[in-house]
Amino acid sequence: MRCLVIDGYPDSGRLVTALLDGYVAALPGGTEIDRFAVRDLAFDPVLHRGYAEDQPLEPDLRRLADAVLACDHLVVAFPMWWGAEPAPLKGLLDRLLLPGWAFRYHRDDPMWDRLLAGRSADLIVTMDTPPWYLRLAYGDAVIKRWKRQVLGFTGFKPVRVFRFGPTRQGGTEKGLVRWNASLARAAASAGALKRGIKQSGA
Repeated sequence: MRCLVIDGYPDSGRLVTALLDGYVAALPGGTEIDRFAVRDLAFDPVLHRGYAEDQPLEPDLRRLADAVLACDHLVVAFPMWWGAEPAPLKGLLDRLLLPGWAFRYHRDDPMWDRLLAGRSADLIVTMDTPPWYLRLAYGDAVIKRWKRQVLGFTGFKPVRVFRFGPTRQGGTEKGLVRWNASLARAAASAGALKRGIKQSGA
């Protein structure tokens, strides 16, 4: 199995990175691992003309694109800020998930081809908001968008989701052991997803 890990925190030394460290350590022996941090990538996060004209990928984005195509399993982790991912990670989606590469619309109907199908994914989101309140008050919007309109739209399946919070007021200290254990189980079973064995997320 080849696993691609993307750290979406704009700063280093944060909870997201520590959680990914634990995830990577728990991956089955022999797993090939490609790991990227968005903060370390040199690219313009703005898609200036939309899809009206090509905006060539910078070398770092080309390396990441190659890693996406090579992977069997993707792991993306980020903190939820204002109901979404940090801006650099959103810019990465805009620049990388291009038509003709990540998806292709049909000419004569409203459907599309999911060009990144055949890969599974784990989504890790940290938040100040209690996960139950995110569901109740906000309809789990950021999770639904990533699972259905980003990863699912381009073909990743299954997509397991791990919501960790609240992180403030001692929440991280109370939850960290449990969160790490949950991710260790997920990492250990990641290879099974490729074989179509259903696994449950947090």
